[in-house]
Amino acid sequence: MERNITHIALFAALIAVLGLVPKIDLISGVPITAQSLGIMLCGTVLGARRGALAVLLFLGLVAAGLPLLSGGRGGLGVFAGPSVGYLVGFPIAAFVAGLVVERWKVSIGIASFAGAVLGGIVVMHIFGIIGMSIMLGKSLTEAAMLAVPFIAGDLLKSGLAAGITRGLARARPASVLSRN
Repeated sequence: MERNITHIALFAALIAVLGLVPKIDLISGVPITAQSLGIMLCGTVLGARRGALAVLLFLGLVAAGLPLLSGGRGGLGVFAGPSVGYLVGFPIAAFVAGLVVERWKVSIGIASFAGAVLGGIVVMHIFGIIGMSIMLGKSLTEAAMLAVPFIAGDLLKSGLAAGITRGLARARPASVLSRN
């Protein structure tokens, strides 16, 4: 129990630290950030349930006003902007990524990459596109076109998440809770 709480808090902090990497603002108003790598790692390392809880803790701190999102953003106002779909999708993305790693009994690297792609790209962009469509008053197709610039970087982050998870599993197998 205590170990779970520590891991959840540690990964919420990891997402916050990845927000210190400078963001790249796009015309859609949704920035490219390193924080989606943290979301992927929450799932691939902690597993579905703990990964989603770490992200929910992070989002709770953001909602409470802490400037933890990339660019020093925080507070309830961020949930009324074009990135709201991505924020809502964060915990679901971590859950799906973790579920893939937990259930798919192939090598940890392959399972982590598949989980990061499915959760951290597919699921996150489904929510993000819907959020942009609503908040920007665009059709789903128009909003999807705004999400295209994210895909290459997200594939790179998926590879990083898989590599980090695989390296962690080799160095300290007990620390990859998604496989314990």
